[in-house]
Amino acid sequence: MRGPFPTDGLYDPKQEHDACGTGFVASIDGERTHRIVELAVEAAVNLTHRGAVNADPQTGDGAGVMIQIPFELLQDEADRLGHPVDRREDLALAMVFLPPEEDSRSAARAALEQAVVSTGLAVIGWRVVPTDVSVLGTWAAEAMPGIEQLLITKTAAFRNNFGRALYLAGRRAQTAWRDQNLDSYIVSIGDKTVTYKGLMVAPQLSHFFPDLTDQRTVSSLALFHQRYATNTLPNWKIAQPMRLTAHNGEINTLDGNRNWMTAREGELSSEIWGDDVQDLIPLIWPTGSDSASLDEALDLLIHSGRDSLEAMMMLIPEAWESNPDMDPALRAFYEYKACLMEPWDGPAAVAFTDGEIVAAIQDRNGLRPARYQVTADGLVIMGSEIGLIDLPANEVVETGRLGPGHMIVVDTVRKRFLHNDEIKREVASRQPYEAWVKQHVHHLDTDLEGRRNGSASLTPEGDLPSRQVLHGMTREEITSVLIPMARNGKEPVGSMGDDTPLSALMDQPRLLYTYFKQRFAQVTNPAIDPIRERVVMSLDTYIGRRHSILEQVPEAARQVHLSSPMLFDEELSHLKDLDIEGYSAVTLVAHFPVAEGPAGLRPALDALCAAVDQAIDDGHTVLVLSDRDTNAEHAPIPMLLAVSSVHHHLIRNGRRMRASIIAEAADVRDVHQIACLIGFGASAVNPYLALDSLRLLEAEGEFEDDSLEDVFWRYKQAVEAGILKIMSKRGIASVASYHGGQIFDALGIGQELLDHSFPGTTSRIGGIGLADVAADVLTRHAAAHDGQIDRGGWYKFRRDADYHAFSPTVWRALHKVAQGGDYDEYKTYAEIVHNRPPTTLRDLLDFNSDR
Repeated sequence: MRGPFPTDGLYDPKQEHDACGTGFVASIDGERTHRIVELAVEAAVNLTHRGAVNADPQTGDGAGVMIQIPFELLQDEADRLGHPVDRREDLALAMVFLPPEEDSRSAARAALEQAVVSTGLAVIGWRVVPTDVSVLGTWAAEAMPGIEQLLITKTAAFRNNFGRALYLAGRRAQTAWRDQNLDSYIVSIGDKTVTYKGLMVAPQLSHFFPDLTDQRTVSSLALFHQRYATNTLPNWKIAQPMRLTAHNGEINTLDGNRNWMTAREGELSSEIWGDDVQDLIPLIWPTGSDSASLDEALDLLIHSGRDSLEAMMMLIPEAWESNPDMDPALRAFYEYKACLMEPWDGPAAVAFTDGEIVAAIQDRNGLRPARYQVTADGLVIMGSEIGLIDLPANEVVETGRLGPGHMIVVDTVRKRFLHNDEIKREVASRQPYEAWVKQHVHHLDTDLEGRRNGSASLTPEGDLPSRQVLHGMTREEITSVLIPMARNGKEPVGSMGDDTPLSALMDQPRLLYTYFKQRFAQVTNPAIDPIRERVVMSLDTYIGRRHSILEQVPEAARQVHLSSPMLFDEELSHLKDLDIEGYSAVTLVAHFPVAEGPAGLRPALDALCAAVDQAIDDGHTVLVLSDRDTNAEHAPIPMLLAVSSVHHHLIRNGRRMRASIIAEAADVRDVHQIACLIGFGASAVNPYLALDSLRLLEAEGEFEDDSLEDVFWRYKQAVEAGILKIMSKRGIASVASYHGGQIFDALGIGQELLDHSFPGTTSRIGGIGLADVAADVLTRHAAAHDGQIDRGGWYKFRRDADYHAFSPTVWRALHKVAQGGDYDEYKTYAEIVHNRPPTTLRDLLDFNSDR
């Protein structure tokens, strides 16, 4: 079986995403029939046009169905194995993909059996799933795993939750397989549902799995899925449905979601799991598709005590932050959950089931189709489009579509079909969320209403020019970026592209931010319009200690709410002095000794991380990393380096959820720089040098009759609009999901530095190391004594400044050639281009030829 795929050349399995067709079929009365299975297969077949095929047209991108465990079929199998099972609720089933080699297959079976027994359950025996390989394409047949089912039952002494014990067994088995390097995969394991899926197109499904045409295979609900991914390789494992879900769309925040789930592992606690909670780690396996990771998160929450509807509303919340008409109880529910977990955001239509209810949810933007029909005899069909099943029009009593953030549910136990408002009211009323939020969530806006005018400055008088030089600010940046932002309330418009050399190829030092490039949406995912769709966008941020997502306690809401990740000086000062229960802020200086040269940066980073550990041990829940206290003896640690190093240090030692990080930074002023800090772990940013610079410009009359308050608020407006623009290009609506997501590629940073301070960031080439970063800082530190701000020349061509590939010299030579010049003039142009300083990667290449 091929996969999960290792990193190979430019391919990275972390980039797996998929977008497909999906849906469910269910009977409201809960009656189990073979017709439901037939209809699910028919619906999947009618979604074939949403699937993809290989060059070998018989190999599909993946298709499958999830149904309730076919007890009548498996009861006969249990009898054959010598372990009769009389009650449906006593039988469980694991559907497993096993290695092709028999030795490995035996070892994999033994590991799963041992995991099952260790949870107090009993093994009935193995069943080889009947299959017809002849219907598969060549590629799919060659990659086909062994497909077997392990029948499981309770022991006489078993008194625990059956489904929870099976989930734990599955996690233990996966860990054992990984430790033994066994290429095995649990397709599904549980006491209620089983998944039949594979690397095929939907019309092959029932032919490949004869179980699906057996009249003993009955169910009252079924998920179906036909996969089409424009940017992933086909794989038996990532065909859908997963263990609980079938997903059409992309989770654009996947990197951040996975990072935060990893960060939570060190602080994981649960009364339900007790010491067994450690067996659930890793919470999210590092390889697999975005759909698989979402499914794992839902699986974890459900088996840790949360209802499936509550868990899915927690993972994919609707756009509640800017909706003034939302029911207060529901708003409180979402706000409480926001204190626990960031949204899994992106275009998503998700069908899911726990075996008793089957439901569908739409993402907050409504960017994937999800439509449903209800018939007079209680059949509900939900799918990516209407018409998946041919129903007489006179039998359809209700037709609808899921709006943004909406849900529908078929509850086969209570025999009810539930619409969005009814579902949300029921879930939001289960706990006193309003009381918890009112008591514990502290709103910064309420504290400082009318007092955030930016009048206070903490920067010493007369120190400004030196600090501007020290932190790389140029006159061009002030005039071309800072002033337009403060004057117009939005980023200045420039031409696309950058014709200056890559930062790693520059002789002059550049800020570390320039080595990172934003990644944007894939072809299957349209960008959001952050202006017209502002109602679904959110800049709301919560800071403070985060509690375990596996528990639900009022104290989890002890968070300070910020309406924006950008802080004025007064706001940061207030946060530093805030005195409320469960909250404590501390300022940690980010600098290194000049006398030690470039070699002093690494020990200073280590000392900063050690100080962070001590601060957390002392009970501080907000860490303010500050470069204010730099002087002649100390140079600043680049704030991006400080933030990301601390962020990942805390993840590695299991303390990340105990405190939030705020950056009090002088080397940040434009939108990309602030977005970098947020993306690499800062909850909020105070760009104090930019504010000080604007304060001086306003005093000098640069903004005419505008007040300082107006200037500051327009600058903040520009920053916020810029962050929303960046998020929207990635298809992300909430800054809470962008936070810590590391949605960047590095260009010109060496692997050693990436592994230490920016792990998980993709770099296609090598580049600078920590000593080079320190040398750049020390160069600016030496120049800061003169206080002479450089003119700049990055944004616009200036003589004796940054090289520009499209400089006047180049254009004049090109014009002469284009306007009828002779060969000598072409050679002049070619010589200018070929002899330029290295500007792009291709300039570093040469021909190696014997001709």
